[in-house]
Amino acid sequence: MNGPARIRLLSAAAHAADTERGERVVSLANDIDPLTQREAIAAAQRVELHFPGFTDGRAYSQAYLIRRRLGFTGDLRATGDVLADQLMQMERTGFSSAVLHDDVDVADAQRELQRFAAFYQGDASHNAPFRRQQSH
Repeated sequence: MNGPARIRLLSAAAHAADTERGERVVSLANDIDPLTQREAIAAAQRVELHFPGFTDGRAYSQAYLIRRRLGFTGDLRATGDVLADQLMQMERTGFSSAVLHDDVDVADAQRELQRFAAFYQGDASHNAPFRRQQSH
């Protein structure tokens, strides 16, 4: 994202502790159209989208729809087979947190998020392309 907010990285244990807090959570399989779940998503504090395998990216599209078309502002969490090299794309499509796969090193994941400082294209959080301000 072109700003200070970064995706929150969680271990399976931290995710389980979050789940015990009693938040209103909607979990969607990656073959569900989020637009059909509009009311449930609007009432939720967190929406969890599942990646059954790192090669299945349907949850990216779901995330984008949930943020842009449904206007969801709560926690949008990636679960399942979440790897470090997917985090930047997850962040750009609207995810605000991700449960890292057990064998993913948190330090590696943090480094992956630092690879690019900004993007020219818009994303789920930014409508306009990134442009540097020119001094006159």
